[in-house]
Amino acid sequence: MKVTLDHVGIAVQDLEAALRFFRDALGLEVAAPESVATQRVRVTEAAAGGPTLEFLEATDPTSPVGRFLDRRGPGLHHITLAVDDLTGTLEQLRARGVTLIDQQPRVGVEGSRIAFVHPASAHGVLVELKQADPAT
Repeated sequence: MKVTLDHVGIAVQDLEAALRFFRDALGLEVAAPESVATQRVRVTEAAAGGPTLEFLEATDPTSPVGRFLDRRGPGLHHITLAVDDLTGTLEQLRARGVTLIDQQPRVGVEGSRIAFVHPASAHGVLVELKQADPAT
């Protein structure tokens, strides 16, 4: 199984305020925001010389990101690892007793296939797995 770092997710209270630092002050190239209705977030990514920074703003305080912000405040939310075979990876993880949030892949940003591993199985880190090639 080949695994590479895809992006780091950062939960923010105010997307525009965050971009004033990362885009305007640091000069990172930022994509147009996208709403992900199923996750109740607005998301944008910033190029960072390889893996990207993904900024997440809750559109509903009861969404997973909204609850995270309420409990912990803004900051690191998750890391995303790209895998060649998401379904196969989930099967391997289940066989090893890993606790999964998503038993099957679901749709993420830009139609990608994703699934989350519970932080309890990843030493306190929320890990998102992403199909390396969403067309497969």
